[in-house]
Amino acid sequence: MLTYIIRRLLLVPVLLFGVTILIFGMMQLLTPVERTALYVRDFPKNEKVIEGLISRYGFDQPIYVQYWNWLVGPKNPITGEREGGILRGDFGYSRSNSMPVGDLIARRFPNTLDLAIWTIAPMILVGIWLGVQAAVHHNGFIDQLARIFSIVGTSFPVFVFGLLALMLFYAKLNWLPPGRLSDWASAVVSSSEWKTYLNLITFDALLNGRFDVFWDAIKHMILPILTLSYINWATFLRVTRSSMLETLRMDYVVTARAKGLKEKDVIFKHARPNAMLPVITMAGFSIVGLLGGVVITETVFNYPGIGSAAARAATSLDIVTMLGFAIFNGLILIVANLVVDIIYAFVDPRVRLS
Repeated sequence: MLTYIIRRLLLVPVLLFGVTILIFGMMQLLTPVERTALYVRDFPKNEKVIEGLISRYGFDQPIYVQYWNWLVGPKNPITGEREGGILRGDFGYSRSNSMPVGDLIARRFPNTLDLAIWTIAPMILVGIWLGVQAAVHHNGFIDQLARIFSIVGTSFPVFVFGLLALMLFYAKLNWLPPGRLSDWASAVVSSSEWKTYLNLITFDALLNGRFDVFWDAIKHMILPILTLSYINWATFLRVTRSSMLETLRMDYVVTARAKGLKEKDVIFKHARPNAMLPVITMAGFSIVGLLGGVVITETVFNYPGIGSAAARAATSLDIVTMLGFAIFNGLILIVANLVVDIIYAFVDPRVRLS
């Protein structure tokens, strides 16, 4: 097992190198003047000043020098020390949000992480439960209902479901508001009495003993959670159902039934654990999607996360911000893929022995 984990860890630097090469290659499609404009807040009109900026950032150097400067930052002509660089968290300046991209990610990602934490459990567990029930009652009434639910879920656009939920539960019933917090809760969080522990509002509210702020934050997240869960339930249902049906036809399941084991034990102790293998992979990438920011959902519900910031950057043609988000999402994807591989090895010994 240790050898398997070490092999996977050795792949991480290679994958990170590939991500940086891909994004750096995309930047090479721009001219040196255009790339300089991405990193300067107030772009000058004087040609000599522009040429000086191009030289300072090293955009007139060979491509391998430009790549190294992009990673560790160009040298300051006065001090001789390197400044910036993506390895130091300097992804450039976001014009659409009027702050450095690194600060924007640091400000928005905790909100996205908070939403993801509260979405993961209902999204995965309910989807798996629906898939297992559909497989156990194959071709029965429950299975037919599950098929209809799956078809509707996979064919329903996210923004349509989100808008309908917003119209019903907010505009009509005034139960579940959009956004992040109510005005009074935002005032509490911004006050000097508020202590930040994890930078996650729901958990910080519990640690501060402010259950009213906690419930307000949860109320604002219920509709995004419901939207994300509903769309993913359909996918988890289909994958789990298909995997369970295939597993239930295996010889060891037939043997277990022939030995007189209870049907409940056959399903939950023998069939379901082995049917979860493809579901684990899908769950890993679903979580990556949540952590990377769900653009449409956050935009529909005016939720201040990574996704809504990415949408604003895209509509403003803010290339630096989009590239910064691409690097950040690539890092999340690599780490999540590593975690999924390790979990997969624990669940299926054949993987780590291959």
